[in-house]
Amino acid sequence: MRIPRRYWRNLDWPLILAVIALTVIGLVVIYSASYSQLLAAGMSPWYYVQRQLIAFGLGLVAAVVIVSLDYRAWARWSRVIYITAMSLLGIVLFLGKAVFGSQRWVRLGPLNLQPSELAKIALVLVLAKFFEKEENALSLQGVAKAFALVLVPMGLILLQPDLGTAAIFIGLFFTMWYVGNGRTKHIIIAGVVLVVGSLAVIVISLQGWVSIIKPYQLTRILVFLDPYSDPSGAGWNIIQSIIAVGSGGFFGKGVLNGTQSSLHFLPANHTDFVFSVVAEEFGFLGSVVVLALYVFMLWRGLRIAALAKDTYGTLLATGATGIFFFHLIINVGMTLGFMPITGLPLPFITAGGSITLTSLMAVAIILNVGLRRSKIMF
Repeated sequence: MRIPRRYWRNLDWPLILAVIALTVIGLVVIYSASYSQLLAAGMSPWYYVQRQLIAFGLGLVAAVVIVSLDYRAWARWSRVIYITAMSLLGIVLFLGKAVFGSQRWVRLGPLNLQPSELAKIALVLVLAKFFEKEENALSLQGVAKAFALVLVPMGLILLQPDLGTAAIFIGLFFTMWYVGNGRTKHIIIAGVVLVVGSLAVIVISLQGWVSIIKPYQLTRILVFLDPYSDPSGAGWNIIQSIIAVGSGGFFGKGVLNGTQSSLHFLPANHTDFVFSVVAEEFGFLGSVVVLALYVFMLWRGLRIAALAKDTYGTLLATGATGIFFFHLIINVGMTLGFMPITGLPLPFITAGGSITLTSLMAVAIILNVGLRRSKIMF
């Protein structure tokens, strides 16, 4: 569908500039974090940067397609997209590629795809369509159906296992339920029940009555409470991350000068703990700039959601913005020791094709809603 020229003035350029700025920062951090590791392995220090640029290019193509189509069209395809995403999650369990004990990737031709990332987009689309009808957010039956839509991908993702991504699905459900005009009292009650139930599961698993949570996941929870209970084992990652964050000082040590990263004390420094590299090499000032860019992104996303021409657009923009919010809170919280280690990436900063692709898709959804916030007259 060709977009009338007069509607391009609604394109949110400040949001686009923030995404570009984060992407550029991410490329610098990825290069610096992986430099010594790649040289030691006899590989080009630009290896991960090149892969990130390829993923960005693919994501940009997908983003252009998404922006070009009226977001109302996605409502008609939301069920098909959801079923496709669930099918890919099922395929991962049987044909997926295992990395560090987690089976999260499936190979599609030359690409290694992480379907759980695409499932976030699919969930936002299907929940937006579902909660567009206010009665679904107000009735117990409607909320139960919506939660069932969340439980399917959550269950498949927990089997991989990937606790961090599963937690994002819960956050998206409550966010979109609230924006869909769900009753605040019901949302609070459901939240309390969920928290109590989660604590009960942890206690039951700790007592050994029923093995609901895997042993390594229990260890992560215990280490989160006290990293120094196993400083050379399970607590190593978070301890080194906190050291890296603190050693950066106000201005940081500079690109390629992060000792925790270059000397390999900090694990997964170009993926899970990439924010620790930001803090060590760019310091408190650089960390604030990066966080400010994310906050700016969230504000622009919520602003577009508030100005959307219909409830469906509001829900879409809110859900897409929520993806970035929960990734930011969990990843940064993890590196600072405020959250358990889950391996959740930081959009546009972490090296990873799937997260880059889906992040650009989420931005495109937000831009799409903003572009069409004024009614198109034919």
